[in-house]
Amino acid sequence: MTAVPQSAGRELASPPKDGISNLRFSNHSDHLLVSSWDKTVRLYDASANALRGEFMHGGPVLDCCFHDDSSGFSASADNTVRRLVFNYGREDILGRHDAPVRCIEYSYATGQVITGSWDKTLKCWDPRGASGQERTLVGTYTQPERVYSLSLVGNRLVVATAGRHVNVYDLRNMSQPEQRRESSLKYQTRCVRCYPNGTGYALSSVEGRVAMEFFDLSEAGQSKKYAFKCHRKTEAGRDIVYPVNAIAFHPIYGTFATGGCDGYVNVWDGNNKKRLYQYPKYPSSIAALSFSRDGRLLAVASSYTFEEGEKPHEPDAIIVRSVNEVEVKPKPKVLPNPTT
Repeated sequence: MTAVPQSAGRELASPPKDGISNLRFSNHSDHLLVSSWDKTVRLYDASANALRGEFMHGGPVLDCCFHDDSSGFSASADNTVRRLVFNYGREDILGRHDAPVRCIEYSYATGQVITGSWDKTLKCWDPRGASGQERTLVGTYTQPERVYSLSLVGNRLVVATAGRHVNVYDLRNMSQPEQRRESSLKYQTRCVRCYPNGTGYALSSVEGRVAMEFFDLSEAGQSKKYAFKCHRKTEAGRDIVYPVNAIAFHPIYGTFATGGCDGYVNVWDGNNKKRLYQYPKYPSSIAALSFSRDGRLLAVASSYTFEEGEKPHEPDAIIVRSVNEVEVKPKPKVLPNPTT
């Protein structure tokens, strides 16, 4: 068993007992919500290293998100969408899909919960509705394939599915996508995350690449897009390529971290197309990443994602590290001195 080195950050006590599917910091505090294949959603206080609450589900939990500081929502492989209120130990089922629910987001702009499922649909829910699915379900929107990843920025929603499809919606008019796109990467999408400034999104694939995309469809807007290779190594003359499971944007600087099945977390400056930092290797695949609301902390899920099937692996761990400004702040471009 590889101990997590001190330099890598602090390991949270009472971690999930199986693979970590996602983790997210609250928008209000250092509370951290964690979903797992062990059928739980756990709420931690990351600063105090304390488990504040836990809910069991009927199947593995594939995603979770906050509503407010002490309540959230979960997406489960038992096809349910649940609301979890930690300070009262209360939960209720908002509704169901016809297959496992893969992704969940809460929109502060519309007050709705958005879920994506392997049943090839997106559903919007109003959690303020009284109990009963018919009161909470706002709409069901058919997708071209199974939903793999969702991301929100303001009123924009980006939906990435199997078959490399990407749909962009305006939450104020869900009747049809604002844009129907195809991933510019050749392989299966793992993660999509919108830029904090709302101009586009980063999308990662199973084949060690990230694409930087822009919503503006003009020629000038599309000329900014690019893709880059990452999370790969050369061994004995062979290229070994790893899935890029996680992308997290820094809330202050707009730089972003990626996590791969190689156990590395890299920090990138997308505007200047540079890697800013690489953290020391973690014991297992990086399954999920999240920066705290002020960007001072980075939560890392070191958790085997079964990319090589069943095999002995390191215990699943959540590591919270303090972020140093030098790791995430873009470096100013150095202009060459004009010849005098």
